[in-house]
Amino acid sequence: MNVRGSKEPRPLAQITAEAMKILYREIGIVDTLRFINQYTAGYGDYTAQREELFAGMTLDNIVSEIKESGTRGRKKRETRGPASGRRKSHTCFQQLRQGQTDIAL
Repeated sequence: MNVRGSKEPRPLAQITAEAMKILYREIGIVDTLRFINQYTAGYGDYTAQREELFAGMTLDNIVSEIKESGTRGRKKRETRGPASGRRKSHTCFQQLRQGQTDIAL
């Protein structure tokens, strides 16, 4: 039996929508989105990207580059593309404001 007294399990989409509403009501939209973003899946092949990015470098080389970039200021990060967390957060925010209950995470 679930919390609401029903013997049948509810669809996951319904549970997710209810949880989103509770979080939004209790902790606000910003903290709700921050909470959800920690569970969104990344994309790409990090292992392949890492091997390409650091090919031929030693740990000492990498540490030196990090220290050097700290003295010059931060390097501009590449954009993450259309599936970036920021855009997904913005979409979730719009859906919550419109009262939608079938929010895709």
